[in-house]
Amino acid sequence: MGTVKPTYVKKLAKQLLKEVAECTDDFELNKKLVDEYTNVESKGVRNRIAGYITHKKKGKVAEPDLEPEPRIDSIA
Repeated sequence: MGTVKPTYVKKLAKQLLKEVAECTDDFELNKKLVDEYTNVESKGVRNRIAGYITHKKKGKVAEPDLEPEPRIDSIA
């Protein structure tokens, strides 16, 4: 289990998710976007915000399930 993110990280990340359409599930791109759209000077805080955005974006995209394999009932 991971750690709980601080509220300032969640608030900034949610605000960026609403306002910046370029946010994706790519951590490196999100780091650049956080750097560009905020005034966060700390590398650690920037990475936490970018990581939270990445986590949220990966959770939103649910891959469609493949068709279930047909069951083979054995005849005895």
